[in-house]
Amino acid sequence: MNAMGNRSRYRWVLLLAWAFATGSVDAQRVPADPWQTEIRAFEQTDRERPVQPGGVLFIGSSSIRFWESLQADFPDVPIIRRGFGGSEIRDATRFADRIVIPYRPRLIVMYAGDNDLASGRTPQQVRDDFAAFVARVRRALPEVGIDWITIKPSPARSNLLAAMHNTNALVSSYAKSQVDVRVIDIFTPMLDASGQPRSSLYGDDGLHMNRAGYRIWIEKLAPYLHENAGD
Repeated sequence: MNAMGNRSRYRWVLLLAWAFATGSVDAQRVPADPWQTEIRAFEQTDRERPVQPGGVLFIGSSSIRFWESLQADFPDVPIIRRGFGGSEIRDATRFADRIVIPYRPRLIVMYAGDNDLASGRTPQQVRDDFAAFVARVRRALPEVGIDWITIKPSPARSNLLAAMHNTNALVSSYAKSQVDVRVIDIFTPMLDASGQPRSSLYGDDGLHMNRAGYRIWIEKLAPYLHENAGD
């Protein structure tokens, strides 16, 4: 989540605290989870346009949410896009029964971990969170492939560059111990010659990618999606 998103959530928490203190809001009417509205919107979409089994599910945070051209970028691949901005890996795990398992995809592609580190999770915790996601999904879908896109090196979070690198390495090591769990490295090609994030790949906020950034993802993802197409 970017700085504006963090401020918005902080204001939301303060507003709730004030509302409870003044008695202007009934606690029973306050949503228990900030993602419920987005998850319900996905479910409404699923009711209106049922998802066919065997597609490729992209799930994660704002890099997936804002990738509006995703289906057009892979026209021969049936895409299910379920990104909700600001989310962490643990959120995808919590909502797996609602926006993962029902689709019965042949492949899951996850981008998350970025917000996790920004919120204070350690590289080891992010690795463990991803392992928990894999375990949860595999209990219901033991044959599904799971690909994890490495955390992108954004200028807005350059202070976390070392943590991103460590997280990517830990998840890569974990993936090698699993069956049909792969890591797609977009971290390295998004660095410049000095090892710093390439600002030309991002919008004005230095966090969310522009089209040039997504082009790198398309190039790196294409072999994985097409390799899995016949499974």
